[in-house]
Amino acid sequence: MTAVLNKPSVSDGLPGNTPPGSGSTSAAAANAAAASFAALLENLDYLDAASIEQIRQAYRFADEAHLGQLRSSGEPYITHPIAVAAQCATWKLDAQALMAALLHDAMEDCGVTKADLIDRFGAPVAELVDGLTKLDKLQFDTREENQAESFRKMLLAMARDVRVILIKLADRTHNMRTLSDMPRSKWGRISSETLEIYAPIAHRLGLNQTYRELQDLSFRHLHPWRYATLSKAVSKARNRRRDIVQRVQTEVDAAFARIPMKVRLAGREKTLYAIYQKMDSKHLSFAQVTDIYGFRVIVPTVTDCYTALGVLHQMYKPVPGRFKDHIAISKLNGYQSLHTTLVGPSGVNIEFQMRTEEMHVVAEAGVAAHWLYKAHDTDGTAAERMGTKWLQSLLDIQNETRDAAEFWDHVKVDLFPDAVYVFTPKSQIMALPRGATVVDFAYAIHSNVGDRTTAAKINNEQVPLRTELKNGDVVEIITAPVSTPNPAWLGFVRTGRARSKIRHYLKTLAHTESAGLGEKLLTQALRAEGLEQLPDEESNHALWDKLLRFTGNRSRVELMTDIGLGKRIAGIVAKRLVVLMSEHGHRPDALLLTRERYSSHENLSQGEVTLDGSENASVQYAHCCRPVPGDPIVGYLGKGEGLVVHNSACSVAKKLQHRDSERFIAVDWADEPTRMFETGVVVTVSNGKGVLARVAAELASSEADIVHVEMDEAAAMDTTDLRLIVAVRDQAHMESALRNLRRTNAVLRAFRVLPQA
Repeated sequence: MTAVLNKPSVSDGLPGNTPPGSGSTSAAAANAAAASFAALLENLDYLDAASIEQIRQAYRFADEAHLGQLRSSGEPYITHPIAVAAQCATWKLDAQALMAALLHDAMEDCGVTKADLIDRFGAPVAELVDGLTKLDKLQFDTREENQAESFRKMLLAMARDVRVILIKLADRTHNMRTLSDMPRSKWGRISSETLEIYAPIAHRLGLNQTYRELQDLSFRHLHPWRYATLSKAVSKARNRRRDIVQRVQTEVDAAFARIPMKVRLAGREKTLYAIYQKMDSKHLSFAQVTDIYGFRVIVPTVTDCYTALGVLHQMYKPVPGRFKDHIAISKLNGYQSLHTTLVGPSGVNIEFQMRTEEMHVVAEAGVAAHWLYKAHDTDGTAAERMGTKWLQSLLDIQNETRDAAEFWDHVKVDLFPDAVYVFTPKSQIMALPRGATVVDFAYAIHSNVGDRTTAAKINNEQVPLRTELKNGDVVEIITAPVSTPNPAWLGFVRTGRARSKIRHYLKTLAHTESAGLGEKLLTQALRAEGLEQLPDEESNHALWDKLLRFTGNRSRVELMTDIGLGKRIAGIVAKRLVVLMSEHGHRPDALLLTRERYSSHENLSQGEVTLDGSENASVQYAHCCRPVPGDPIVGYLGKGEGLVVHNSACSVAKKLQHRDSERFIAVDWADEPTRMFETGVVVTVSNGKGVLARVAAELASSEADIVHVEMDEAAAMDTTDLRLIVAVRDQAHMESALRNLRRTNAVLRAFRVLPQA
């Protein structure tokens, strides 16, 4: 094996290797690369000879591809892929993953194509490398857009094959270890990205050792002075408390020897970043952080964990409220341990974690424990399940979110490590991010349950849907077949899954309804051109093909949706359709043409739409003027907004009409609207006890619903204005409610907020 390594490809004498006159430098670089690859090979004893040969081939290919490239430190670039592969080898990843680790920058930096890699190393390795390759070759408007799209690509590749993210985390860990060699101007951006994205992903997948290292390295380069100061303080504290720690270790060893129980005791020190976080969030001085040191008690069985807890509680007094059982209820990333904080000698708080050997491997390596288990011929099914729910949720979110920035927003929500544990009525336990609401719980059960949610009970008491869940809550969801997601839910849901499901439903609903509105608008615009109705698609296939080529749409439904959303003007499409129909023998009806032109509004370019309140997402009623049935109204087709209905007297509508008159259409109220409409009311009252209650009671007796209330903060004044948004059937209902209000004691005046002319 060593004989082959004496002649790696860097020293094969290929032209263009290094600048002229640097032969000795080239030889030194070749020796450095060969030595680091030799060190990697020494750690591959868990692989067979054929796999090691494949890895050697990948090394030669990568070495040749990176020929002449140097890192910022001056080392040959190939030392970086070797270091990444070495980190992957500590997780006992398979040969394909190690080959991809060696080749991970070949496509991005060396012009190697995916086809080249498939040809040389097979499709699985090429897919892994492709998943790790950023999208620098594509054109994006901003760096953020590029980054969001690259992360989406990487995360989706990771959802299909978790080895992608393991290699990426190994890559980022080595880059952070060598960040000091980079220009200082890049430290902030790279460290922030690591802290905000890669460290939370490592935590979410249970890679706690990597998670802690990435946090500390980011902290070191983001706040060098704070890091150095804290490092010195910890070092001094370590020296001061060494005697206490050794005494605790001796006493604990003696206690377990008396049982007797086979125990492995390992010291644990809080990371500098964890100490800094605690000081920053709780406004503590370093001296006030008492749980810097701790011990891990590793025992043979789960039962022994609880026995060990009893032994320790007999030795030292536990700190109340600091016991956590993560064995009975494991963390989202599969972590299991018993945690307790005890008051040790000299009043120093010391945390103990009790776990089995298997739990310890999972706690440190997370999803990577799957390969560690396989390497030791141990059952890895539990480890294999870790993270898979989250990975599957990435694919679910992607199916409903095509926009990269929106996808990334959803995913970031799920990267926060804190969790609450709640129960279904059948006592099944569910873990959700801290701050999750009843609606998040409903979508975690099933998207159909979330979509049909109408109410909920927590611990048998009815609660609002925005209620945040707490540990131990028993949650029951009440559904109804007619219920649909409410856009207001987006204001309080916490999980990416719930957010993406709600948005997807609302988008689908808006498009469906917009298609119906678009068809109505195009039909009316066509009538204004003298044709009674749209041509049938089946018998006029060629005609519709020509129209779609003209508009640039892929289907008739897409065209109608665009018209309904205001992306296309119905009148222009209708005029083109008339030309095409005349080519196919359809002639305008002169009588219809005359009648439509005579009756059409002179300022509005398209036909009339009748509104009854059942339009949902395709029609919005403007908040600036809040029209109700009986008000004179106009409709504005905003680009991508659908139809927005304004009061004719509204100053906003008048400005829009002056600027975009072709986007206005005639609208009118239906004879029998199907729902209530909101409008603004101001009620001036004399201050006194029960005034608001009397106003609310009078409106209720008038069958008007109060949707929102605002009032002046100055309670000492004799009079105050109540600003209400009330729901009424129509203008006559509004006037009747106002007359009743004016007759109420303590009401000085009541009037509707009308649009400014």
